[in-house]
Amino acid sequence: MTTCKKFRMATPCSHRLVKLASLGCLAWLLWPALHVRADQPHHRNWENPLVSLPHQDSASPLAPVASQVEAKLAAPAVKPSQAGLAELVQLGASLTAVPDPGDEAPKITPAVVALESPPSQDAAALALDYRLGWGAELPVMPPHPDQTIAQVNATNGEKSDGLTSGEETDLARQSQNPVANLISLPFQNNTNLGLGQFDRTGNILNIQPVLPSPLSKDLLLINRVILPLAYQPELAPGVGNSFGLGDIFYQGFLSPTNTGNFSWGIGPAISFPTATDRVLGTGKWSIGPAAVGIWSVDRIVAGALINNVWSFAGAGDRQDVSFLTLQPFFNYNLNDGWYINTAPIVTANWQASAGNVWTVPIGGGFGRVFAIGRQPVNLSAATFWNVVRPEGAADWTLRMQITLLFPK
Repeated sequence: MTTCKKFRMATPCSHRLVKLASLGCLAWLLWPALHVRADQPHHRNWENPLVSLPHQDSASPLAPVASQVEAKLAAPAVKPSQAGLAELVQLGASLTAVPDPGDEAPKITPAVVALESPPSQDAAALALDYRLGWGAELPVMPPHPDQTIAQVNATNGEKSDGLTSGEETDLARQSQNPVANLISLPFQNNTNLGLGQFDRTGNILNIQPVLPSPLSKDLLLINRVILPLAYQPELAPGVGNSFGLGDIFYQGFLSPTNTGNFSWGIGPAISFPTATDRVLGTGKWSIGPAAVGIWSVDRIVAGALINNVWSFAGAGDRQDVSFLTLQPFFNYNLNDGWYINTAPIVTANWQASAGNVWTVPIGGGFGRVFAIGRQPVNLSAATFWNVVRPEGAADWTLRMQITLLFPK
């Protein structure tokens, strides 16, 4: 009997201890998520969201913030959602204290932590009545309680995709310069319409890696390779279609690193007889000079690339090669990485019969530099009409290109 009474008396105490222990464990687990250390570096892309509030460090410039946030979160009327707490964890990493600007400079409006999917009380709970900067750059515009993170970033010049507007424009200008010190991997797809007497459609995917190699502090070797994957439809009776690798083409430009608004490069152009089908290549080794000149000022990047190759070895039953390629280009850069451009590829086959030497297209398109996750890319589209063309050549060319950019 005595034992049962003791057990009944001990049970409520046990329950209270269990509840207290559970609350303690929950607080221990959640506390790091609500803590913002003063020595925590700024993480622009929210890479390390686990930060803490320095409530025990009175010397910390963020110490007043800790008590303010804790007081608001402890208010009975405020119940932050799980999403709200997760956002607090992320956004805490970007808060930096701003020194007192003094009487001469205007004070920065209090910043408000925004939530992706907030009940209105979340935003109110996380409002900070202190001079806080948003990110590392000041001054900034204070976010509104109803704004999402992406909207706040856009207001303060930072894109949710990880590139600022200035970075997008700068990368666009670099990617438009054939001799820029920028590693890139373009995939250029050319769809040719109206080929042959049956008006067929052919396709060439050019994989064009660009690898700059510094030879000295003042000189670069720009290595450019074109690996064509081609589909050739049936162009005439008895001539079947074909798909495979075409002739690989290499250009190497020696280019000085500091030339102001005008940059240039010269070097060799070499064609290798790597085609997997007779109709996809020349069957000849060819070599010749190549040159490029680029003028870049303000929003404009313009210039031209030219080469001419002649065959010196290869299959004896194949026609000799004497082939000119000229590509003028003009780019006008808009805001946020957008641009309009034209880059027709003019060719001359000096071995062809009269009237079949030149291919001269006109046209243009547009593009944009942006980021997919952490990867900067340049995406563009263009259309060209061949005003002058050999017999059986395409009437139109649709060009789509995506370029992976690897800035240093």
